[in-house]
Amino acid sequence: MSESTRQSASDGTSDEKRRRKAMLIRAGIYIFATHLFAGFVLLLFALGGRH
Repeated sequence: MSESTRQSASDGTSDEKRRRKAMLIRAGIYIFATHLFAGFVLLLFALGGRH
């Protein structure tokens, strides 16, 4: 196996890891934002139910 082939295979693996990490970060942000929005909606219902 030549050095350039080994280098490109290594780049593919690191690219895959980088994409996976970015996807997990994005999913975490979406989950956090969804829970924040749901909490706000529940707060609105709680405050609206007082009257």
